[in-house]
Amino acid sequence: MKIYTKTGDRGQTALIGGRRVSKADLRIDAYGTIDELNSWIGLVRDQSVNSSRKELLKEIQDRLFTIGAELATDPDKTLKRAMPAIVPDDILLLEQAMDSMDVALPELRAFILPGGHQSVSFCHLARTVCRRAERLIIKLNEVVAVDDLVIPYVNRLSDYLFVLSRKMAQELETSEVEWKPRINH
Repeated sequence: MKIYTKTGDRGQTALIGGRRVSKADLRIDAYGTIDELNSWIGLVRDQSVNSSRKELLKEIQDRLFTIGAELATDPDKTLKRAMPAIVPDDILLLEQAMDSMDVALPELRAFILPGGHQSVSFCHLARTVCRRAERLIIKLNEVVAVDDLVIPYVNRLSDYLFVLSRKMAQELETSEVEWKPRINH
């Protein structure tokens, strides 16, 4: 099977179910951003500081493929095959991971500037792409219903990535830089 089909040369792509839509369609933008997020999560997973979290991060990537499949499916088609789905335990897993990391982190008293270490910066980039994906999915949901658990999962994932960035900074012995707003008098 060749990777190129030439069927998208005129700016269209097929949804799961066969319907062709513009590559600029909101649905395509949403699942394309999930794909971008998945790549960032892969980079975060590849950081040596995350060796103990590799399996969880791989599971998150799997859930992102699930979300991508959900978003890539034509909502007007009834499929003859089973599709993967997000379940409440997927959200619970993220919450438990955050709670576990939070125990060892200092209390958050200010906004934190992204950075401090390249690995931490990768995690912050993943977090911001996650937030963008969330906004696009919410916008899509205003037009056509998205599975009820997709938005909470993506919302919780961005929270997880923030806590993970803090935990990574701690483990890398990198100081978090608090934002100190400049106030003009």
